[in-house]
Amino acid sequence: MAVKLRLRRMGAKKNPFYRIVAADSRSPRDGRFIEIVGTYDPKTNPATVTLKEEEIMKWLNDGAQPTDTVRSILSKAGIMKKYAENK
Repeated sequence: MAVKLRLRRMGAKKNPFYRIVAADSRSPRDGRFIEIVGTYDPKTNPATVTLKEEEIMKWLNDGAQPTDTVRSILSKAGIMKKYAENK
């Protein structure tokens, strides 16, 4: 099973709010997921991000691939640097 760390859209129309989830790569964007590992709110200034760092590191070490957007969010938080150093 290929696992991806990706954004799951929540919120109302024209008011997006995203959860960062670990999900099977074959499942739909807003469909089934395995675990919630963070949130991303682009409407605030600056954008609000909350991350569960231990769970994200566990998924990355188990082989989960982040999408491009999630990779940039994790890079800004410094998690991708820690992952590269541990690897």
